[in-house]
Amino acid sequence: MTQSAAYRVTHLDALEYESIFIMREVVAEFERPVMLFSGGKDSVVMLRLAEKAFAPARIPFPVMHVDTGHNFPEVMEFRDARIAELGLHLVVASVPEALDAGLVREPADGSRNRIQTPVLLAAVEKYRFDALFGGARRDEEKARAKERVFSFRDDFGQWDPRNQRPELWSLYNARIHPGESIRVFPLSNWTELDVWHYIARERLALPSIYYAHDREVVERDGMLYGVNEYLRPRDNETPFTARVRYRTVGDATCTAAVRSEADTPEKVIEEVAATRITERGATRGDDRISEAAMEDRKREGYF
Repeated sequence: MTQSAAYRVTHLDALEYESIFIMREVVAEFERPVMLFSGGKDSVVMLRLAEKAFAPARIPFPVMHVDTGHNFPEVMEFRDARIAELGLHLVVASVPEALDAGLVREPADGSRNRIQTPVLLAAVEKYRFDALFGGARRDEEKARAKERVFSFRDDFGQWDPRNQRPELWSLYNARIHPGESIRVFPLSNWTELDVWHYIARERLALPSIYYAHDREVVERDGMLYGVNEYLRPRDNETPFTARVRYRTVGDATCTAAVRSEADTPEKVIEEVAATRITERGATRGDDRISEAAMEDRKREGYF
């Protein structure tokens, strides 16, 4: 083996090293970082990267879930089991509690995605978090493709794409004033396919709904929504059972499934490699409100 061949790394290794470098940089530069953890595939990968970044020590920051109250039970069970396994501190920013306190109002359409933002910002202020790890990737959506790895947020938690800082040669500007914060995206350069290759390589457990299963659904706006206590069939809809899986998880009122027979990571990889629609484009009804729906929410303080 030549010396150059000995130093060759795979594409997946390079992504892993970059993400670990970003996490270590954040812990070195900020006083109160936190990682957003929903139990979804991207946050599962982030948590694995954090394990590797700080081993053999424990992960040196808490995790936070912005809980809409409209959750898939399989995901919540997985979230709690994984947090307990690692012995981490979980902060729950609760939308139902915010509704009871009058901080936000229940939207007319029943989807609580939009009202997550003030709940998130209130938690950031309460716990004085100055850096928040998020699992967003640039391939997910046009607005997320505009964002840098270190995304500056002002003292109102808002994002202005014109105020982004340059990141030449992977140099990250962590300077902030009191009240300001940075959103950090270690998976920015990953794709959905990269995430699944990593899940397969690391043999990471995921909530069961990421794999093909039989579920009662209704077809709405060209998408298949699981029937549950938060999403009931309308008068003109007839529920039926379909073989589906979820490409992304979120609010159960606006997250759809896709038809699938993929019940292993390897089969999911084959499926994702053949698709031409991003997971948000294929499954998130809230992103269909307008072309700028995600960017509008990000400007308000959303991830």
